[in-house]
Amino acid sequence: MIDMHAHILPGVDDGPKNMEESIGLIQQAIKEGITDIIATPHAYSPHYDVQKSIVLEKMIELKKEIKKRQLPISIHEGQEIRIQDTTVEKLENMESLSLAKSKYVLLELPSSGIPAYTVQIIQGILSLNKVPIIAHPERNRGIAEKPSRLARLVNHGAIAQITAGSLSGHFGKKIQRLSLELVDSNLVHTYGSDVHNLGTRPFLFDAGLIYLEKHKRLDAVDLFLENNARILENSEVIILEPKELRAPKWYNVFR
Repeated sequence: MIDMHAHILPGVDDGPKNMEESIGLIQQAIKEGITDIIATPHAYSPHYDVQKSIVLEKMIELKKEIKKRQLPISIHEGQEIRIQDTTVEKLENMESLSLAKSKYVLLELPSSGIPAYTVQIIQGILSLNKVPIIAHPERNRGIAEKPSRLARLVNHGAIAQITAGSLSGHFGKKIQRLSLELVDSNLVHTYGSDVHNLGTRPFLFDAGLIYLEKHKRLDAVDLFLENNARILENSEVIILEPKELRAPKWYNVFR
């Protein structure tokens, strides 16, 4: 299994503080059956801006430690890129990293809502023959209040990533219900842990999949795992026709 959204590089953002914590996360990933992880530290966010050069440097250090300990896992470089008006320019100039050298780009919206220029940025990324993946839309206030806002971004060519912890209930029942609604509406296409640490932000990769299985969403499990593999292969992901959203009953998800 492949985790396409993880904060595992040591000492760069709000993920693991040092190499030992990074290795602890790697060991937990192996226990959960994960074979590949795309490291996606924060880039261009107000709190953390891990530049491409730092990502590549830390990747070398982490890979050396993994090899030294003979851990059966592969690590790939990436970034979780906070959307801004220069996002397309930075990608075009190769200042930003896509996921595992593929055409897929992990794009983070501010948690408070969707910037007015988001569609323009999506179209700009597509013009570079790259595909934007909206990170954890279920934790965006604007989308929680009106999920059709995510449908609009998907209709413009973006795809979206649901988080394991959201499905497993780690962020509360309301976000869990919203997550399942987005799954049922075919508005999310990939699956990531968004792991930060073993305490407050653990993997829960398996737990999220088990939640889907218990609720008889086996097709969604297959779709997410297949699409994660296709990102690593740099091949076309499977996109199902979005379904009409039911009127939500959880406008107060973040209240």
